[in-house]
Amino acid sequence: MKDFCRAYPVLWKSIALAIALTVFPISAIHAQETFPGKPIYVVVPYAPGGGVDIVTRLVSHKMGEKLKQPIIVDNRPGAATNIGMDIVARSKSDGYTLLTASNTLACNPALFSNMTFDPARDLIPIGKIAYAPLVVVVPENSQFRTLQDMIAFGKANPDKLTYGSAGNGSSGHLASELLKSEAGFDALHIPYKGGAPAINDLLGERISFMCINPLEVVSHIKAKKLRPIAAMDKQTISLFPSVPTVTSLRLPGSSASVWWGLVGPKGMSPEIIAKLNSALRSALADPAVVAKMGEMGATVTPSSADEFGVFIKSETVKWSTVIKKANIKAD
Repeated sequence: MKDFCRAYPVLWKSIALAIALTVFPISAIHAQETFPGKPIYVVVPYAPGGGVDIVTRLVSHKMGEKLKQPIIVDNRPGAATNIGMDIVARSKSDGYTLLTASNTLACNPALFSNMTFDPARDLIPIGKIAYAPLVVVVPENSQFRTLQDMIAFGKANPDKLTYGSAGNGSSGHLASELLKSEAGFDALHIPYKGGAPAINDLLGERISFMCINPLEVVSHIKAKKLRPIAAMDKQTISLFPSVPTVTSLRLPGSSASVWWGLVGPKGMSPEIIAKLNSALRSALADPAVVAKMGEMGATVTPSSADEFGVFIKSETVKWSTVIKKANIKAD
């Protein structure tokens, strides 16, 4: 063999190249056919116990049953979810490291000028999971019986209406600014370090209203300490079917929700994406998953990877416009 290589160096290199081109694609195809061959990790860029964590664990368990491999939830909170997103953006594109994406995927590029990755370039959609419309809530004893009452007061008294949020750039902050812009009223933003202290001040009637995920306030609403005056969607919320929607109140452009979906690092093969999407759709078709989501005020929204990609792009445009118009900066 050594003599052959010396005698025919060009021919030998050609043979070696042909072998490489033949073997490696077959190996790649085999890896895709046998995927998954080991546990899959899903990064949740929030602390354990929150809404995104609950949704991820619920769905990933059912996906694992379909794929016949365990799916391990890896909580990586911090930097307004940028830490967790960056971890996945830098991961191998073999399908074994995924991310539960939420609103921050679409909002953070406009909020942060120093991000180490580009979600549109470095992360690829797999499928949407669900969404939960926000609700506009006021203290039970508030003078505002309807959203129209509150809007009228804000127009007449631009320096007296206040709203709270979990912080600058949070979903509640952006939704409130969208509502203000659509309805043409003014209100002062009071940012808090998290949703809990903001809700406490709303309960104490120290702020006028909040736009918030219904799951965070449903117990206070049932206890008649807070009152929902509008659902920020075109459809009524199952938790509060009698609450009017912003669409029915002629403010369709102020729809706002929290949403979740699966994404992975760029470069993932279409075959692996298809397997993951199929497992996700199977999980979302499970009656127990649908029922649990409903209890959280969420609606399952299975989609193809392409459909989820279109949705992310539309959300990015929508919230980037709101952020720039209101000159919102991240904390």
